[in-house]
This record gives sequence, C-alpha cells and structure tokens, in this order.
Amino acid sequence: MPITPAAATHTPSNGSADEILLELVDENGVTIGTAEKLAAHQPPGQLHRAFSVFLFDERGRLLLQQRALGKYHSPGVWSNTCCGHPYPGEAPFAAAARRTYEELGVSPSLMAQAGTVRYNHPDPDSGLVEQEYNHLFVGLVQSPLRPDPEEVGDTAFVTPEELAERHAKDTFSSWFMTVLDAARPAVRELTGPTAGW
Repeated sequence: MPITPAAATHTPSNGSADEILLELVDENGVTIGTAEKLAAHQPPGQLHRAFSVFLFDERGRLLLQQRALGKYHSPGVWSNTCCGHPYPGEAPFAAAARRTYEELGVSPSLMAQAGTVRYNHPDPDSGLVEQEYNHLFVGLVQSPLRPDPEEVGDTAFVTPEELAERHAKDTFSSWFMTVLDAARPAVRELTGPTAGW
C-alpha cells in the first residue's frame, strides 16, 4: 500500500509516540489547533479527533484486537478492530484505512462511516485520559490478517455471544463499549438481522 502524504510527512523519525501531533477540536468537531499526542492525553485531557473501526467477516463476526504490551496507552487490553488519531489535516476515513493496514496488514473490502461519538474516559492504569471526538467506521475484512506485533498482541473474530463472554472475563479498553454502542445501528445495517448485533 502506498504511503499517504500525511504518513510520509508526520511519521516520527525515531518512532516515539510523543512526536506525533493530534488535531484538537471543539465540541462540534471543528478543528481549533494541534497538540502533541502524549500531552493531549494528560489529565484532564484535551478534546481531539480520533477514529474507531469495526470490521466483520462474512459470517458477521467482529474482529477484535488485543493491543500490544509495548503500547504506552492501554497495553494488553482488548478493543475494537482498530482505533487511532488522524494526523492534522488528514481525513478520518483515510486515517482509518491507513491504520487498519499498518496495524493488521489488511485493507477493508468495504468501509462506511457510522457516525461520531464524543466521550471522556480516564484510563485507571496509565492515568491518561481519552478525551475524544471519535469518527466511527464499519466494514468488511475478506483477506488474511498480517498483524504488526509492535501494535497487535492478538486478534479474534467473535459473535455477540462470544464477545459478551470475553468481555466478562478479559480486560477491554475503557472506550470499547462506548464506541461499539454508538456504532451499533451501522453494524446492524452491515451485518444483517441474523448476526445478532
């Protein structure tokens, strides 16, 4: 996959997370500036643009990602297929497609917007705060995964019942249920009534 101009311009030279700029927004999602990534997540958090992706297989199962243990924020927890932040000026749709490929080695065969959700979720373990205006996307994955081990610890395709069981026993990201619930109407439209979402 070709590197987007945003990725080529904004990728830090030494790979450290603290050099990445995020797009700060107001309560309506209008861009008001930028902030360095780690600073934006320090309490009380600065409201910034983010995205969350939910990909499903042909059987209507949701692809979950376990975040790699080396990640500075919410390491080792389970979450949705992919989530992250657009670079300043990068369209959320483009950022979602880019990061899905970078983290999981796949390009969605279909991806559609599923609305936005605004939330404030402190992470009790790291002390960081997710103060986000999040753009939601749903889609299909139809090719084998090739996860980047620096980003992804494990993956799993789950039915709604399997998700409920896993959610009861495993640790999930603080934002997971908020973004899933907000995306549910689009998820149901994508997967159909028999998938149970």
